[in-house]
Amino acid sequence: MSSRVLTVPNMISLVRLALVPVFAVLIVVGEDGWALLVLAVSGASDWLDGVLARRLNQVTRLGQILDPFADRLFIFVTLIGLAWREVVPLWLVLAIVARDVLLALTVPVLARLGYGTLEVTLVGKVATFALLYAFPLLLLAAVPGWLGAVAHVVGWAFTWWGVGLYWLAGLQYVAQVRRLAAAA
Repeated sequence: MSSRVLTVPNMISLVRLALVPVFAVLIVVGEDGWALLVLAVSGASDWLDGVLARRLNQVTRLGQILDPFADRLFIFVTLIGLAWREVVPLWLVLAIVARDVLLALTVPVLARLGYGTLEVTLVGKVATFALLYAFPLLLLAAVPGWLGAVAHVVGWAFTWWGVGLYWLAGLQYVAQVRRLAAAA
C-alpha cells in the first residue's frame, strides 16, 4: 500500500468531498435537477475511484480513509437535505446516523489497540452503493407521472436494502473490533 497523496483516485475523492456543499446548497434552494446531477456524479465517482485505485495500482492509506469519509459525509448531508425537504422521514436519518455513532464509539478502542480505521468490507461497500443510488431516486420520485412512481419504488427498495446492509456492516465492524480487543 502506498503512502502517496496525489493519486487519481484520491483526487476523485476530493472532488466528491467538494461536491458535498454544492449539493447542500442546491437542495436547500430547490434546484432538484442540479442536485440530482450532483448526487449521480457523486455515486459514479465513488465507484470510479475504487476501480481506478485497483487498476492503476494506486491504493493508498489516504484513499482508504478519504473514500469512506467522503461517502459518510455525502450520505449524512444528503439525508439531512432530503429530510429538510421532507423527501425522507426523520426515522431514516436517525437509523443511519445511529449506526455511524455506534462505529464512532469503536474509534477510541481501535486507537488504544494501535489500529487505525478498519478496512471497508464488501457488505459495507454494497450498503454504501445502495444508499448512494437510493437518494437520487428518492429525489426523482417527486417528479409527477410514471417516472416519479418508478423512482419511488426503486428508490425505497434501494433504501431498505441499504439501511439493512449498512447496519449489518456496522455490526460486522463492531464484532471485528471486539475480536481485536479480545486478542489484545
